[in-house]
Amino acid sequence: MLNEQASIEKLRWIMTRLRDPITGCPWDIKQDFASITSHTLEEAYEVVDAIEQGDFAELEKELGDLLFQVIFYSQLGKEQEHFDLDSVIAAICEKLIRRHPHVFAQASLQTDEEIKTNWENEKILEREQKNKQQNGSSAALGGLSILADIPKNLPALSQAAKIQKRCSHVGFDWDNMPDVFAKIEEEVQEVKDELEADTLDKKALAEELGDLMFAVVNLCRHAKEDPETLLRRANKKFSKRFIGVEEQVNQSGKSFTEHDLAELEDYWQYVKSQEKKA
Repeated sequence: MLNEQASIEKLRWIMTRLRDPITGCPWDIKQDFASITSHTLEEAYEVVDAIEQGDFAELEKELGDLLFQVIFYSQLGKEQEHFDLDSVIAAICEKLIRRHPHVFAQASLQTDEEIKTNWENEKILEREQKNKQQNGSSAALGGLSILADIPKNLPALSQAAKIQKRCSHVGFDWDNMPDVFAKIEEEVQEVKDELEADTLDKKALAEELGDLMFAVVNLCRHAKEDPETLLRRANKKFSKRFIGVEEQVNQSGKSFTEHDLAELEDYWQYVKSQEKKA
């Protein structure tokens, strides 16, 4: 197998060898489900970063690293007799076919909205089925919250967007953009009120700031944009411009502390103007 052409079977063989309790790798042997989750998150972010950079040679490598995470979990599942790679593949094949009746069956779903609605309805049925399995066949439909299976360790922006999308699917959502903006304005005012209070209540301020961020995420969702992606782009843009400001500071022969804010703002505006010329 060692000299055979690369394939999913060869990858499974490599994983088995790495986990062999006698001849395997000491690091791989001692890992469990919980211990590699941080690596999984890191690999997923590295995939996203490669895509954002447009570096497809690196993306190929990062996708391989992410695939290895799936293989690793599947090997652990097999060892503990929970599942294996074949059952993982079977589960995703069944789910994709069932969630796309407009492709694999006779259902007529023409618009993106119809497709998304069907997708969410299928997920609701899956949650209901899961609830029955966990609580017995007599469990009432809808007994499991529509928010129950949202991962707790999602990035906060992504988690907020997913919570809002779930609520929107059952009708708990604003109908139009003016209402969305009105909510943001309300939250901004509440933040201002806390800041202008005679005595600063840090706990109350933190709560209002969180509410404001949640409302802004809702605006992103209504604009059909992913808030996590938008903030990552904003971070990247700001970092690039700030590096440009640093270059201007270095060229001035003075340190940062020798500049006032107005001078630094001038550098910022210069960097922005150069972007437009590029």
